[in-house]
Amino acid sequence: MSKTPVKLTLEEYKTYTDGTDKRYELEDGALLEMPPATGKHEAIVTLLLIYFYSEIQKRGLALQVRPSGTEVQTTNENSRRPDVCIITNEQAQSIENVSAIIQTPPPLVVEVVSPESIDRDYNRKTLEYAAAGIPEYWIVDPLMNQVTVCLLNQESYQRIVYAANQQISKLLPQLQLTTQQILSA
Repeated sequence: MSKTPVKLTLEEYKTYTDGTDKRYELEDGALLEMPPATGKHEAIVTLLLIYFYSEIQKRGLALQVRPSGTEVQTTNENSRRPDVCIITNEQAQSIENVSAIIQTPPPLVVEVVSPESIDRDYNRKTLEYAAAGIPEYWIVDPLMNQVTVCLLNQESYQRIVYAANQQISKLLPQLQLTTQQILSA
């Protein structure tokens, strides 16, 4: 993970390519390279995608679940690429034929913590996601064996740390998914 010295506007970022298959986020106008994920990280993301998709379909909700290809604009200089993002059907429609960067707060985003992302996921993204108005932000931490659910309360998050067999979603209250199931993926 390295920042390149290139400063970009959000519009420039939407069409940026360096000729490689590297993935980036835009942080303070700078490219932040996102290294390849571990197998554990990808297993957790896959499990969440399946559970979220199934719950949305079962309940007939006007939501869609997206993997890390959909980004969230959090400021004029920041575009984040959450590991999992639940978006509204309207948001999905708005990015159907353009860069998949939504500009309104999605109902839920999930970040899976990696050794190099601890500070960013727990601190910087928490502040950004709250300021952007995202109602629910999950920090899935296989390093600490916990899931922290951040619920927006006015302009900041109330954090609830879940472990073991506690069920964890406010957006999807009937979701039968525990911290243990997530971390055992």
